[in-house]
Amino acid sequence: MSQDENRKDEATEEVTEQAGEEGESEAGSPEQDSGASDEVTALREQVEKQKEDMMRLQAEMQNVRRRSEIDVEKAHKFALEKFVKELLPVVDSLEKAVESTEGHEVHNEEVVQRIKEGVDMTLSMFTGALEKFNVQQVNPVGEPFDPQLHEAMSMVPSPDAEPNSVIAVMQKGYTLNDRLVRPAMVMVAKADGAEGGNVDEQA
Repeated sequence: MSQDENRKDEATEEVTEQAGEEGESEAGSPEQDSGASDEVTALREQVEKQKEDMMRLQAEMQNVRRRSEIDVEKAHKFALEKFVKELLPVVDSLEKAVESTEGHEVHNEEVVQRIKEGVDMTLSMFTGALEKFNVQQVNPVGEPFDPQLHEAMSMVPSPDAEPNSVIAVMQKGYTLNDRLVRPAMVMVAKADGAEGGNVDEQA
């Protein structure tokens, strides 16, 4: 074999070796392939866990909503239950007051007295029941007229009263938790020489 042929064979072997090394480098080592596979598996497990957590959270939210709906329904249904229980003794007292008159003449003074006592007891019970629910009377005799709480029925001369003060209450007013439910119907004293009919709304 000539020297030229030997050189060609050596060059061919070098090219083949370099190509093999490059191929092994591009394919990567088994350790690198294994690491990438483990990372993908870990990511998939994390995604699955997040899905489970989301489904569990949605289920809990649905349960909370259902419980809230049930609680609201019960609140609407039984909101007046306590109030009604407080008023039932008032009804009982009224019934007893009526029953005490049965079989007796109306002009019987003793019967009339029993009726009065029954009505007084009923009024006291009723007022107490209202107060338990923060219902307060507005009975402003002698107080300055307040258009926020009072409704003037008329103005009348009253030398002994301050002008624009309440001298009589035709019907008591009521507030619930300091909010006006019904204004008091009142008569108001007018100033000397003032024309009747109008009340000082700024009083």
